[in-house]
Amino acid sequence: MSGLVARTPAATADWLNQALTHRSVGARNNERLEFLGDALVNFIVAEMLFERFPKADEGVMTRLRASLVRETALAGLARRLALGDQLKLGPGEMKSGGHRRDSILADALEAVAAAHYLGDGWDSARTRLRAWFEPLLANVNAEQSGKDGKTELQEWLQARGLGLPNYQLLEASGPDHAKTFTASCQVAALAVAATASGDSRKLAEIGAAKALLQVLEKAKDKVTTGDAQR
Repeated sequence: MSGLVARTPAATADWLNQALTHRSVGARNNERLEFLGDALVNFIVAEMLFERFPKADEGVMTRLRASLVRETALAGLARRLALGDQLKLGPGEMKSGGHRRDSILADALEAVAAAHYLGDGWDSARTRLRAWFEPLLANVNAEQSGKDGKTELQEWLQARGLGLPNYQLLEASGPDHAKTFTASCQVAALAVAATASGDSRKLAEIGAAKALLQVLEKAKDKVTTGDAQR
């Protein structure tokens, strides 16, 4: 197998081959590795949150971790690693586009994490996993307790008696294993909109919501219920 496996030592490559083999192929698949990888991913993210937010309490860190290890987030990481192209799937899963499915990609990412731990050892695997999640943690705000951009925007608008935002998919481009989605977020009452791109439609919408909220926050003194109704 090319790609991820071809660039690794033999012992790790064997584990990676199994990690990238879906249960639809046969008995030797990635389900056991996924079990181990789930624990590893949760620990690494918890460790990083513990270091990054020394004043955050348990509840806040738990919610932040949940947002970082949810299926869509892990699937996005899997796409950036091009795991979809390297998955071994049975004929039925191949035909139905299993290499693009969030659940399969997220499971594969966890299995790959376990493969690196078993093949490379703890120190190397820890360094690798921390590198995977560092870009995601860079955008985390502990004060929001794990809320995504769509939730933040909705709460902001509701607090001012304004209508709900509207989301629209503008574009989906790129190869199947690394598609980029562009979405817009609009608030009709305020005649404002923002766009953003992401590895999935959901992430693009979240990004657009965050971008629009930033615009509204900068102009918050001018944004009132009365302004919106005139």
